[in-house]
Amino acid sequence: MNFDFLGQYWAYFNDGMLVTIIISFFVVFLGTLIGVLAAIGKMSKIAPLRWILNAYIEIFRDTPMLIQITIGFLLIGGTGWPQLNVGILSEDLGRLIPGILVLALNSGAYMAEIVRAGIEAVPAGQREAAYSLGIRPTSTMTQVILPQAIRNILPAVGNEFVTIIKDSSLLYTIGIIEVFNGATTVAHLSYQTISPYLIAAAYYFVVCFFLSRVMARFEKRLGKGYIK
Repeated sequence: MNFDFLGQYWAYFNDGMLVTIIISFFVVFLGTLIGVLAAIGKMSKIAPLRWILNAYIEIFRDTPMLIQITIGFLLIGGTGWPQLNVGILSEDLGRLIPGILVLALNSGAYMAEIVRAGIEAVPAGQREAAYSLGIRPTSTMTQVILPQAIRNILPAVGNEFVTIIKDSSLLYTIGIIEVFNGATTVAHLSYQTISPYLIAAAYYFVVCFFLSRVMARFEKRLGKGYIK
């Protein structure tokens, strides 16, 4: 193994990791939002809405993410979109936006079940107490139930962030240059094989390990003084 290429090609790893983090942030944000809306919709009394949301969740949970990314790019992506420059990397928004949307929809399908479980974990007495005070059902959900459910789902959101950071590497298949694709580019330019991928793996490990520790500490502090 030879790492002499690092001096010339560091930017591919640094900028690629930045692209990965940007993608993951938007995916987790949109995925959590989709998950909350889908979870609330699944708990509604409107049967057609429940059927549609159940179909959405099952489709995205039971098909490979790689196929979803490919189909999403073919349906939404295209040429003529603006370019987004991140350091030395130039990202085609015609590839980046479909990739983010597909990953967000996939994440939202999993987050919907996580949020639903978090809502159901809130004691039923909280809802009954809110109703007895004359609070409307919608306000009860947004002001009483969801704030308490957030405490239950925050660890899962942190885990989803770590998962998306790793899964975003699949976007290389539609031409997005993130840290894995950056490592592939370096491998081709430097005529190295395993060394660039070891560097990329180290980047993933450091970022995911750091996020895991931060979320663990945050969860511990959040749980202090909390009595179910």
